[in-house]
Amino acid sequence: MNSVAKVFMKFRFVWIGKTKDKNWQALQEEYLQRLSHFVKFEITELRDADVELESKRILEKVNHSNFVCLLDVKGRSVSSHDLAAKIENWQNRAFKEIAFVIGGAEGVASEVVERADFSLSLSLLTFTHETARVILAEQLYRAFTIIKGFPYQK
Repeated sequence: MNSVAKVFMKFRFVWIGKTKDKNWQALQEEYLQRLSHFVKFEITELRDADVELESKRILEKVNHSNFVCLLDVKGRSVSSHDLAAKIENWQNRAFKEIAFVIGGAEGVASEVVERADFSLSLSLLTFTHETARVILAEQLYRAFTIIKGFPYQK
């Protein structure tokens, strides 16, 4: 992979609820700290509500210019190397901000699905939202180590 990507992008994480469990919070912070060496990011936590209200809030927080990656059980499953290639492609296409959206326990309304530019499934297994946040942060960190050729991904 090309490790000379010069385009700087920002990640925006938009998710429903807070990570309450201190152990998951610590892991989330650990991987986000590692990720911060490669990309700037912002987290937007939205309050739990019914699906329609959560989805309305999500759409209000996603900029029109954002490339939106929705985490969805019906999304595309990719390997860590494939995710790295996608991120590198997004960098090369000069996307300024990628919004990673994790909906609430009941999922998201069709308007959010339609707004998504890419739908990603972390697994066929079901995870708690706290678990999904940690896995996403870790996999994004791993993707950058793959892009840069660092030994972490092995």
